[in-house]
Amino acid sequence: QVQLVESGGGLVQAGDSLRLSCAASGRTFSSSPMGWFRQAPGKEREFVAGISRSGGSKSYGDSVKGRFTISRDNAKNTVYLQMKSLKPEDTAVYYCAVAPRYSGIAYNTESYDYWGQGTKVTVSS
Repeated sequence: QVQLVESGGGLVQAGDSLRLSCAASGRTFSSSPMGWFRQAPGKEREFVAGISRSGGSKSYGDSVKGRFTISRDNAKNTVYLQMKSLKPEDTAVYYCAVAPRYSGIAYNTESYDYWGQGTKVTVSS
């Protein structure tokens, strides 16, 4: 069983930065791609960023490219999402997830088997 716990969300102003963390328990962490998704009120959950098992490959959604950075520390069983130049449209609940059935970065929610409870990010204008 894998458990994921996100932290680091909060209320910030446009242009600010935040770093989200996702601490994982379970043996599949270091052997699995990880991802960050977000869901705004009334919208579908969308892919934000993904990272390969080793951390050598990363991918981002178009709306966050150049502003967000995903990273992982397998020794600490933790994946991070550094968010810079935040915009009001980044307001959402952010979720981390694990895709143990995949060897590379996965982009769809259906590819992920385990999810955290989410952490809320609110960006005021």
